[in-house]
Amino acid sequence: MAKPTVAFLGLGLMGSGMADRLLAAGFPLTVYNRNREKCIPFETAGAHVAGTPREAASRARIVFSMVADDIASRNIWLGENGALAGAAPDSLLIECSTLSGEWIHELATKATERGCKFLDAPVTGSKPQAAAGELLFLVGGSAEALDEAQPVLSVLSRNTVHLGPTGSGSLMKLINNFLCGVQAASMAEALAMIDNGKLDRGKALSILTSGAPGSGIVKRVSEKIVSQDFTPNFALRWMAKDILYSIKEAASHKTSLQTAAAALSIFQRAISEGHGDEDFSAVTKASAK
Repeated sequence: MAKPTVAFLGLGLMGSGMADRLLAAGFPLTVYNRNREKCIPFETAGAHVAGTPREAASRARIVFSMVADDIASRNIWLGENGALAGAAPDSLLIECSTLSGEWIHELATKATERGCKFLDAPVTGSKPQAAAGELLFLVGGSAEALDEAQPVLSVLSRNTVHLGPTGSGSLMKLINNFLCGVQAASMAEALAMIDNGKLDRGKALSILTSGAPGSGIVKRVSEKIVSQDFTPNFALRWMAKDILYSIKEAASHKTSLQTAAAALSIFQRAISEGHGDEDFSAVTKASAK
């Protein structure tokens, strides 16, 4: 069977790797990015470059979005020449960005009004996993829509988990990320204690990573501390955004995320000190206060 036409909106650290996987797998691909320069390698490789999200969606059966936040997502779907206006009835819209539950439900409603199918399908993993097709998709929406998406998602992922109705994938992603953020912020405070207590950094980090605290995040952050290479796979400012969305989403479910609130203050301090565009592990560079 012929592969479905696909549009990919957003070619940042994650989107570029995902779009490259789709193109390499032979899917007829249209790409859109606000900064057109990022589209040039895809055009060279055979993708069509759309001038607007609306044009991109009009050329595709399945439309992916991977952007920074609610504002960017709203603009790309509903803004002037937005993708939703170009999407044909019965097309499948897949929002992979980490967004608020409130916006996901609003977007899903508007997609239904347009006659489109919709999945919220954020991912775990970062730049290397996107490039290697090793992402984990956390999906909310109908089983039928997921079945339709599966041949495309399989090229991008190591697995897909259907968590329930619309919004379920987004909710799980926010829980996942706030927990990661809390651990990273805890490492920032642990590092301050190590340094201020004049312990040997290498020995202390070895104990933490090889012992009970040694989660994947603790190990990853420790590696960044040792190498002092904070080139972003996932930027610190976006982790702060995800923690903020998590706190707001939890409040809508009558839940208080006190540890997340404390972690957010550390991330915000790191941003104010100029580390927002570094890897989120650079939270460990925030001054101790």
